[in-house]
Amino acid sequence: MTTAATRHSDRRISPVFLGILAVTAVTGWATWTGFAELPGVAVFLFVTAAWIVSLCLHEYAHARTALHSGDISVGAKGYLTLNPMKYTHALLSIVLPVVFVIMGGIGLPGGAVFIERGRIRGRWRHSLISAAGPLTNVLFAVVCTAPFWLGALDGVPADFRFALAFLALLQVTAAILNFLPVPGLDGYGVIEPWLSHGVRRQVEPFAPFGLLFVFALLWVPAVNGVFFDVVDSLLGALGIHEIETSCGYHLFRFWQDTNGVCSVSS
Repeated sequence: MTTAATRHSDRRISPVFLGILAVTAVTGWATWTGFAELPGVAVFLFVTAAWIVSLCLHEYAHARTALHSGDISVGAKGYLTLNPMKYTHALLSIVLPVVFVIMGGIGLPGGAVFIERGRIRGRWRHSLISAAGPLTNVLFAVVCTAPFWLGALDGVPADFRFALAFLALLQVTAAILNFLPVPGLDGYGVIEPWLSHGVRRQVEPFAPFGLLFVFALLWVPAVNGVFFDVVDSLLGALGIHEIETSCGYHLFRFWQDTNGVCSVSS
């Protein structure tokens, strides 16, 4: 198994990613301390920056797993630097997922890094590369929900708690949607190596439209309701109440009047 035939510079963390981390830290601190004059702006920046961090880690997980599975080209492509501008489709990988969050509070997956699958041998390795991304969202969700299911919220400011709850919702929705066996999404990538060549050939033309299909389906009220019932049930099992994610979403959309739905800066 090839492990790391890349230059050190190919693995150096990008200043762009470090900058996003810095924004996450500063706005998280501002949300926690109430330093920001407009709490909603701080929450918006904190959640957005943290969401982009998770997107970068999602793509990095794909690339890193591919590297150790035999695709040594990922280093030269800049995928190991965590720089979102190095992705095959930066617009799909970063911009659109952020737009989806703003529009509907859904952690819809974005584009992907380009893996040279011909370099990789073994169906399990192909499946693991596809699964690595959404598994990162699962891990991120565990981290975000840990204070809730560990009962470690004493003294945590309401604004920060709501922001963390909303960020957890984004990670859970991203994990669920990514694992759907829809062409173009990671879930299909997990099962694709196990399908016959004929089935893969028939499905391949639909891959570019898989993400759009899921997005359109979520606009159907009945489907949207069932989807968020599942999400709320999972979050509830992890100690996050629906009102907390709702307040986080209202704070995130600071440009809208919350009509006193949530008590901020309390």
